[in-house]
Amino acid sequence: MTGLPKNLSDLGMVRVAVASPEVRVADVAFNAERIARAMAEVAGQGCTLLLCPELCVTGYTCGDLFYQARLLEGARDALLQLAAESARLGIALVAGAPLAQGGRLFNCAAFLAGGRIVGVVPKTFLPNTGEFYEERWFSSERDRTADVLEIGGEEVPFGADLLFRAAGRPSCIVGIEICEDAWSVSPPSGAMAMRGATLLLNPSASPEILGKEAYRRSLVQAQSGRCLAAYAYASAGPGESSTDLVYSGHSLIGENGFVLAETERFRFETEIAVADVDIERLVNERLKNNTFAASRAPGVCRIVDFPLGETAAGKLLRPVPAAPFVPVLCEERACRCGEIFAIQTAGLAKRLKHTGSERVVIGISGGLDSTLALLVTVKAFDRLGLDRKGIVAVTMPGFGTTTRTRGNAEKLAELLGVTLKIISIDAAVRGHFADIGHDEAVHDITYENSQARERTQILMDLANRLSGLVIGTGDLSELALGWCTYNGDHMSMYAVNAGVPKTLVRYLVDWCADAEFSGEARAVLHDVGATPVSPELLPPDENGEIGQVTEDHIGPYMLHDFFLFQVVRLQFSPKKVLYLACQAFDGQFPAEEILRWLKTFYRRFFSQQFKRSCLPDGPKVGSVVLSPRGDWRMPSDACAELWLRELEEL
Repeated sequence: MTGLPKNLSDLGMVRVAVASPEVRVADVAFNAERIARAMAEVAGQGCTLLLCPELCVTGYTCGDLFYQARLLEGARDALLQLAAESARLGIALVAGAPLAQGGRLFNCAAFLAGGRIVGVVPKTFLPNTGEFYEERWFSSERDRTADVLEIGGEEVPFGADLLFRAAGRPSCIVGIEICEDAWSVSPPSGAMAMRGATLLLNPSASPEILGKEAYRRSLVQAQSGRCLAAYAYASAGPGESSTDLVYSGHSLIGENGFVLAETERFRFETEIAVADVDIERLVNERLKNNTFAASRAPGVCRIVDFPLGETAAGKLLRPVPAAPFVPVLCEERACRCGEIFAIQTAGLAKRLKHTGSERVVIGISGGLDSTLALLVTVKAFDRLGLDRKGIVAVTMPGFGTTTRTRGNAEKLAELLGVTLKIISIDAAVRGHFADIGHDEAVHDITYENSQARERTQILMDLANRLSGLVIGTGDLSELALGWCTYNGDHMSMYAVNAGVPKTLVRYLVDWCADAEFSGEARAVLHDVGATPVSPELLPPDENGEIGQVTEDHIGPYMLHDFFLFQVVRLQFSPKKVLYLACQAFDGQFPAEEILRWLKTFYRRFFSQQFKRSCLPDGPKVGSVVLSPRGDWRMPSDACAELWLRELEEL
């Protein structure tokens, strides 16, 4: 397929590495050689930027050897050698070294790229409690007396006010803070992010004690999330002195609250972690976050441009989950299902309390969505101490109803102790066909929608008679695709599933079977979970099985939920969505099929907005919701041509 991105920069990404190189304390030549090896290794993996730990050129634990002129001279020479390597390998490097300026010694991070030292950032916060004695040797950035530092016969920008911008990629801006800076009350990285830094680097030397691994990980996650940035953290390894402390080499790459990659701890050989950081995603997050936009950093900054190489767009080195709404790990998935079910239940319970309703009406088909809505309603009634008999579950068999789904619906209603009503719609729909002059043998949209609207009319009128509420059953994926009948199943008085994507509904029903219900009800729920998705508006096949499988017509919900997340949650372009989908579904769907269903997604998503513009109330449960009163505002007559044209050009 032609037209797909050739380089990661076309996707708005940068391949970044963190390394904890093998070190010998005060052996500058050895350390520089190991750093150069790490540079070569990650360059071979397509990396364009490498972060190494705090004071890694000399070792962090040199103590009073930092006063030795020979050590300081060796560190400067090593930086110049590594700068030359940056040009030869086409990779930028940030490495820690002690550097003197203005009669003071600073703990610095040197930024090397294109054969030069393009800037030096001194540490601001110097730990001097417990096991730390940094103020014995170093001065804070606040004590510097100049904006430049002379090294190798060249004046280099010097200061914590530096930001580094990749040439030709204005959104890729690097900010650097050093170890303790990140642990301070107000980390410098916050101000750097406010000034535009999207990639934050922290060369560190963090000793290992009980509980610190998890705390360090949470720090990286939290700061990357708070700053809407990527955060790379490279920590000194066990080659540092173990006189009183042990260093583990725990290095991580985080992005907007998630860890993309991390190294194994306590390894004496060089440890490396690599990840593709999505700068475009971070920029998109910032554009729609008005709290971030309203933030202002004090002071000013200096921008230093640096050359950044290209990485071929092959297999991405970052997680691209095929089911972004569904956690892979069973324990995490069960936890999320429990949380969603609790949100749904609380939302409905609040609505019942507010309206004083002790009766509700819900259409049940034996399918996934209506089953989940029924389970939510049952638990809401239980929470409020209401009699389950006030739940009127109505099964309305029609032309496409199968024995399996009807049997499951009726059996479940009986087992849950709700009131069951069976109302056939055949005669009413046939009378309607006669009224409007429709031939029953023509199985078109009129044939299908007439059944859906008849069912909704029954539910609404029954709710009026009982002074109850109609509980909606449609889910988020159906709303995205417009796979609902306008003023039919599209309408209700409270839509408990409106924020739940189809790929998660099945897991929720199965979770309810195992966590909330037992006995025969559990077995019925598992069978519902195994039933194909269908509106059952067309007659069954010759074997009495479901003859209308939704995914045969509109495409796999797994693909559509993936598209929904990338398009609505992340605002990615069609070309990028397609590329990511090809990564996520490699070996499962061919690229041509993914492209075909992606076009279907865009066409339906744009053309069906009018249904979403008048949705009933329903609870938001995740980061994607399509309520016109919530997260999504879109004109019903917006054109999809711009997006479809990009796909046609592939």
